[in-house]
Amino acid sequence: MASAAAYDSEQISSGDSGSAGYDPNFVPDSVKSFVIHMYRHIREKNVYEIHQMYETSFQSISDRFFKETPWPSVDSVAPYVDNDHVFCLLYREMWFRHLYARLVPTLTHRIDSWDNYCNLFQVVLHGVVNMQLPNQWLWDMVDEFVYQFQSFCQYRAKMKSKTEQEIALLRQYDQVWNVYGVLNYLQALVEKSSIIQILKQEKEGVEQFTATDGYDYNGGSNVLKVLGYFSMVGLLRVHCLLGDYQTGLKCLLPIDISQHGVYISVIGSHIATIYHYGFANLMLRRYTDAIREFNKILLYIFKTKQYHQKSPQYDQILKKNEQMYGLLAICLSLCPQLDLVDETVNTQLREKYGEKMIRMQKNDDDSFSLYDEIFSYACPKFITPSGPSYEEPLVNYNQDAYKLQLKLFLLEVKQQSVLSSIRAFLKVYSTIAISKLAAYMEFDEHTVRALLMTYKHKTHSVDSDGKITSNADMDFYIEDDTIHVVESKPAKRYGDYFMRQIIKLEGVMTELDRVKLE
Repeated sequence: MASAAAYDSEQISSGDSGSAGYDPNFVPDSVKSFVIHMYRHIREKNVYEIHQMYETSFQSISDRFFKETPWPSVDSVAPYVDNDHVFCLLYREMWFRHLYARLVPTLTHRIDSWDNYCNLFQVVLHGVVNMQLPNQWLWDMVDEFVYQFQSFCQYRAKMKSKTEQEIALLRQYDQVWNVYGVLNYLQALVEKSSIIQILKQEKEGVEQFTATDGYDYNGGSNVLKVLGYFSMVGLLRVHCLLGDYQTGLKCLLPIDISQHGVYISVIGSHIATIYHYGFANLMLRRYTDAIREFNKILLYIFKTKQYHQKSPQYDQILKKNEQMYGLLAICLSLCPQLDLVDETVNTQLREKYGEKMIRMQKNDDDSFSLYDEIFSYACPKFITPSGPSYEEPLVNYNQDAYKLQLKLFLLEVKQQSVLSSIRAFLKVYSTIAISKLAAYMEFDEHTVRALLMTYKHKTHSVDSDGKITSNADMDFYIEDDTIHVVESKPAKRYGDYFMRQIIKLEGVMTELDRVKLE
């Protein structure tokens, strides 16, 4: 790493990212106190205090001393923590995460952060880790690991602005943030933790993983198990960034998102899981699955976001909330099933996208531009995992993966554009002759038959169990050139009905009491 370090010192000495005057060896008293107490709490497995220091103290010290500079170097704080190797790896993990959040990482920072993650995960996978860490921190490790991989791929793809030194470093460290390395570490954490077997045994009543939020109250460690658990979400996210939605959903299969799980214990994990799960289902035409989960998470955020206002993740929560409303608008435009959406979520959706959704139903150039606009805003930042060819002219290709996914999505929208008119006619009739429908649509009978088969195909998808399921709110069959429509009846929500009536009754009783008092 000698050449990388030399390059980094040049960047910092030239005033990179607000680092002018930064002394990596100066350790303020508050930082000394922070690392000493954090080290002690980790040794004592005091999860509550670790969480408080991680969530609150680290942020407040960052805001006070390190708004535009990195934290002190690991070498400068190591003497205060007995030069403990594992603690130093954890400290560097936070150090790099702070740098990515507040500054612009150099190529050397990216290389060094990769090395630190490799060393940290090697300790977890092959060493003896006798500590308990908060779920928030363990989730942030996996989340940041995937984010930095995504950031590196985007950075590397912008070749036009690269200097000769940067290109030389990219050539030298060509295995850094390699897609196979990232996937292998995440998969290794899943396998080494035996989390899939643990979740299976929990269903049989043998294990107590979810009930304890993954913590071990018998003096053991939660680190490997919970990292393995969150790595399944990380794998889903990586495969979504690569455009491999089927594999991503397979990686998440051991987690039953219809039930309470450890992924719900951290708001960032909860949102990331459902966002990528919903997006993958949208791209696989499993619209009803996407709608159900988007509805649940959006309702949850609506009810709880006030409790996260002081959280460092609050801005990200709001952004993902808006993106998921956009994805829900797309799902409902392609698969109109409003009965799957809660009244509160539907109200919010109409405020944000009501007019656009009406225009998206018209199937003209304006509607395609709206699909393009909403998809571009709400989709993940897709990546091209392969490195560039340095022999060819240097061009930026960081948008190539996004353009491909957008092209595939708009092609699907175009194929479905005529289906809404078929649905409109079938909603009106219980039986209708194909010749009559052809006359209404101004097509020949052969074309209408093809469109009916297309409707069947596009409203059905293969679920995670390999079964063919319908996304439509109605179905039909053809007998003797006559279309017979079978409209599926939505399940009545008796609970919702009674709750509304109880609330109304309470309102009436309150009003009566007020009248009596007067």
